[in-house]
Amino acid sequence: MVSGGEVKLFGMWASPAVRRVEWALKLKGIKYEYVEEDISNKSGALVQYNPINKQVPVLLHNGKPIVESLVILEYIDEVWKHHPILPKDPYERAMARFWAAYSEDKVALMCRDAVRRVFFAEGGERAKAIECLEETLRALDGELEGKEFFGGENIGFSDLVLGWMAFWLGVSEEVASFEVLDPKKFPWFTSWIDNFLQVPAIKENLPPRDKTVAFFHGYRRLHLAAPNC
Repeated sequence: MVSGGEVKLFGMWASPAVRRVEWALKLKGIKYEYVEEDISNKSGALVQYNPINKQVPVLLHNGKPIVESLVILEYIDEVWKHHPILPKDPYERAMARFWAAYSEDKVALMCRDAVRRVFFAEGGERAKAIECLEETLRALDGELEGKEFFGGENIGFSDLVLGWMAFWLGVSEEVASFEVLDPKKFPWFTSWIDNFLQVPAIKENLPPRDKTVAFFHGYRRLHLAAPNC
């Protein structure tokens, strides 16, 4: 393990944004202390270190907080330069950042919104939400054609940012009884999922699937019982 001063990660076990930071730390072998947060009863430390939005993840490095998962990933890569996450080539770095931005702007906002609508909607609205998901997967499948990972042969920045889809999208399918991860429609994307989840730093640092499924079942039941909450 690599030491680089005091490193703490404030997180919540079911958060994909927290996991992407953990994956980066694990890939680089960085020693860190993990602090689990109760998002419904946030600690004084979390509010102190992230007073703007009071959300996880927060990386604390030698007493200085860094917030927002993509910012944290780039910070980690700049401070601990071994096993780089971002490519050295300027064009490839730009493309990695593009797909990360696409992930957050298109995939995270629209796709997660679509997943939510699939979770709770019926009929035509549910069909439109699934169509949105498939449109996103089609774009990602095209980018992955002929490659193991977004950057080629090695896991990198774009993979970490999009990694939530490799695990949480399958969980969502199980909880809400829908299917979009079709190997015939999206062969390269589903192959990427298999490759990504077999990387030891990823495989060994996923939340327990049964616990995650139960968590989302509870979330769905709560919303259906009180949809305006």
